[in-house]
Amino acid sequence: MSTAILTGPPVPGSSLDADLRSLGFDVETASGPHETGALLARVPAGQRVAVVDPRFVGHLHALRLALTDPRFPAAAAPGALTAQPEARQALARALDRETGPEAAPAGPAVGGDQAVAVSLPDTLADALDADGVAVHRPQLGTLVAAVPEGPEARHEARAAVEAVDDEAVRLKSAVKAHDGFFTTFFISPYSRYIARWCARRGLTPNQVTTASLLTALLAAGCAATGDRVGYVAAGVLLLVSFVLDCTDGQLARYALKYSTMGAWLDATFDRAKEYAFYAGLALGAARDGDDVWGLALGAMVLMTCRHVVDFSFNEANAGNTTATALSNRLDSVGWTVWARRMIILPIGERWAMIALLTAATSPRIVFWALIVGCAFGACYTTAGRVLRSLKRRDPRSDRAARALADLADSGPLASVVAGMFRRRPRGFVAPLFALLGAACVLAGSVVTGPGWATVGAAVAYAFWAGQAIAAPLKGKLDWLVPPLFRAAEYGTILFLAARSDAAHALPAAFGLVAAVAYHHYDTVYRIRGGTGAPPAWLVRTIGGHEGRTLVVAALAALLADRGDDFTWALTALAVAVGLVVLAESIRFWVSSGAPAVHDEGETA
Repeated sequence: MSTAILTGPPVPGSSLDADLRSLGFDVETASGPHETGALLARVPAGQRVAVVDPRFVGHLHALRLALTDPRFPAAAAPGALTAQPEARQALARALDRETGPEAAPAGPAVGGDQAVAVSLPDTLADALDADGVAVHRPQLGTLVAAVPEGPEARHEARAAVEAVDDEAVRLKSAVKAHDGFFTTFFISPYSRYIARWCARRGLTPNQVTTASLLTALLAAGCAATGDRVGYVAAGVLLLVSFVLDCTDGQLARYALKYSTMGAWLDATFDRAKEYAFYAGLALGAARDGDDVWGLALGAMVLMTCRHVVDFSFNEANAGNTTATALSNRLDSVGWTVWARRMIILPIGERWAMIALLTAATSPRIVFWALIVGCAFGACYTTAGRVLRSLKRRDPRSDRAARALADLADSGPLASVVAGMFRRRPRGFVAPLFALLGAACVLAGSVVTGPGWATVGAAVAYAFWAGQAIAAPLKGKLDWLVPPLFRAAEYGTILFLAARSDAAHALPAAFGLVAAVAYHHYDTVYRIRGGTGAPPAWLVRTIGGHEGRTLVVAALAALLADRGDDFTWALTALAVAVGLVVLAESIRFWVSSGAPAVHDEGETA
């Protein structure tokens, strides 16, 4: 339930009362500012409350943006202010100050077109800001939200409202401002209308997200049949799943239905759908006698490492005005915007390519296209970001260093080494140590395969990994540390499974990397939500990247030549890691402290 309080008698001819009720508010009317405080005190503490100037003239969607977005404790537009339960006490204090005995006279109560000097909701919004409560003020664009003073100004405001199509603006704003070429021109032109259709029938973004997942799983099942009809059906269903994947975010923005559960579903289901489809393709190829599990795992490793490059660089440069200004300049350079977005193979282009190649070719060709495309995109983005980082002048913040340390996912072994070699940040030491460790363990797994030499390389990797995090990650290229750790861990699992004599070791390794990657993506989305990394006990329990790498190397040395034992060991490890991280992830994302965010981040 929500309650809206009009700070004075209604203005004749105004639709404000009906508009507020259509947005789900119970409407109370105060005779003036002082009675507003009494009405506010009667609203139950657990309810959202809005304070609205009765002279307000504007679009319904402007009110919706200002008063119903669940992501912000307080939000405002001219003439309208809302506070969720966590901001209610601050609102009450601000109202007491503005209407108490020592407050300046606020002018006469509003009646008809009689004007006051200042709108009470606007004054309260400024007071909340001054009290340390961040008040969100949505970008309204062409939408009108005004408190006109006098008949002429009211007439002009109403004419401005009539001149702009509220629904057209709402539909347009349902689409992400920055998206890939395929999504922008081939999906969003009609998926926004599907989102509106869903909103008018009471469907929620979570329901659409779930439908997208189920459709992708059905597509994976069709791909697993291994016949041409199944591949064609899989390609079509994968595109349908992607349309629904776009629709859920557009529905959330259209209806302002953001939720903690939606944040978790949206953050994880994209990866689950893609990994499931890779597995379906590998199973389908196996039915035709073609073993492509190594290619499937290679494609997943490349894509995940490229995403970690994106996440690490963005976190390292959070709040960096120089980097932001450069990105804004690049995004204003005509057609090159689309070329640069397509070249990195974002999710829209990637899924379109997968769907078309699945329908027309073979799984082997699909995976090779993915590997080549992801490798090129990773090299392109990483090279550009390295050059930009080398030109960086301003120091990296403590928050950025903390985020990079969380993304590194270092376990007990690396932490012990780091504690023995604490030092001040210096030059390119951290990425150099991370590169040495990654090169050591990857070379061991490729050259010698399963064996005690690779176990020794994994021990050396743990030592170098600890050295890499022995100082705060504030160097110009320290954002490369998490991607190097991901490449080392995932690559070691891939190469050891490929070099072992155990049957089906690669499918088991695929499952293990998928479980670990889920943990890493979960870490990313928690940091982006502003709640920090997963709890330290979780990282310790699953060993950290260096601990898991050492365990896999030891298992390979002990079991790789003993029939299916290595396969079963990898499977057990995958199940154990998956259950622990999934249980903690679900606990966090359904808790009241989880952030109510949605898919406003990268297009990957």
